[in-house]
Amino acid sequence: MSARGLAVSTRGLVHIYRTEGRDVAALSGVSLDIGAGEFVGLLGPSGAGKSTLLTLLGGLLRPSAGRIHLGVDELTTIEESRLDTLRATTVSLMLQGAGRNLLPYLSLTQNLEFAQRAARATSKELSAPDELLAEFGLADHADDLPPALTPGQRQLAAVAVAVAVAPGLLLADEPTSQLDRDAAEQVLAALTRINRDLGTTVILVTHDPGIAERLPRTVTIRDGRVGGEGRSGEEYAVVTADGFVPLPAHALAELPPGTLLHLHPTDDGYLLSAAGREESTDD
Repeated sequence: MSARGLAVSTRGLVHIYRTEGRDVAALSGVSLDIGAGEFVGLLGPSGAGKSTLLTLLGGLLRPSAGRIHLGVDELTTIEESRLDTLRATTVSLMLQGAGRNLLPYLSLTQNLEFAQRAARATSKELSAPDELLAEFGLADHADDLPPALTPGQRQLAAVAVAVAVAPGLLLADEPTSQLDRDAAEQVLAALTRINRDLGTTVILVTHDPGIAERLPRTVTIRDGRVGGEGRSGEEYAVVTADGFVPLPAHALAELPPGTLLHLHPTDDGYLLSAAGREESTDD
């Protein structure tokens, strides 16, 4: 099987949805660059916008404003026919919950064949279903229906279906949630192998700090914005395109709202220091 990673870029991404008679901004200006072949984790509290961002990147939703580039394609202006082709052959989206990614009335082999039906019409080199099942340790379950599998096996089957088309981009929403540690390790190992061996760009949403700390890069989404990045275990604040600097959660605990910060120029850049709290005055 051959694959090539797809670069991802967003600029000023905004998504507003309506609930209970009011508008809610799930994303409020996300600008993000992910290189071809990267493995990136999206972190953040529930409701921060991580899953919304993933579904926008997967082309299931159109953003309210902003731009999304996947390789040379801009999803905000792309024709529906081209978007359908991307989703069927190049971009794989694993929704949260293995059962949402598998057809329960088809065997694992049939699920894989169904996933590959559009890609087989292209010139892409694809692995046969039996090879994929063997790679994910599911060779003995080729004829089984998904409900007959353990939760870990179902999630591995969902990964196999997602990678069946040799995607350039694999988007996985909480793929290790509700799994025991051994099953979660198997799923993470499978995603790591796909990224390493095929060069597929992988973006993974997770709440598990144990998973997050093992990823080469993490991006924290907070209040609909990029709230920080992690690289090799180090956490960094990120200056956004509009000059906004969201601080990491541990820094906010020490620097409550109203704290004045001062930038000191140094030979290597800038040093940030707290200068006290801003005092409000009444007229």
